[in-house]
Amino acid sequence: QVQLVESGGGLVQPGSSLRLSCAAVASTFPFDVYAVAWFRQAPGKGREGISCIRSTGDDTYYSDSEKGRFTISRDNVKRTMYLQMASLKSEDKAVYYCAAAPDRPPYSRDYVLSESVYDDWGQGTQVTVSS
Repeated sequence: QVQLVESGGGLVQPGSSLRLSCAAVASTFPFDVYAVAWFRQAPGKGREGISCIRSTGDDTYYSDSEKGRFTISRDNVKRTMYLQMASLKSEDKAVYYCAAAPDRPPYSRDYVLSESVYDDWGQGTQVTVSS
C-alpha cells in the first residue's frame, strides 16, 4: 500500500507563495510509475482536483482556476511531488491532499483530476490564506 505524506501547509497572507510537498514513504511503492495529483477540500465543499503529473513528469494537467498560479513537479529520485502555489487568495484556503494512481490512459484532464481515479491518499495539509 502506498503511504503518502504531505507537508508545507500553513498560514500565509494573500499574495504570498507556498510550496507543498508530498513524499512517498513506503519503500516498496514504485513511485516512478505512478501518476500523482493534488486535490483540495475547502470548508463545506467537496474535494476538487487541482493538478496532476504523470509518472515521468513530462505531462501535467491543471484545473482552469489554478492554471498559471500553481505549478506541479516531481522528483522521482527523492520520491516526492511538489505543488508551488503563487498569488494565493483567501479562497485557496483548504486542506490539500496528494493522491497516487498507476499511470495509465485515458490521459485527459477531466479523468486525471477525478477523485475516483485514485486509491491512495495522504492525510492532508492545511493551507490558510488570511491577512
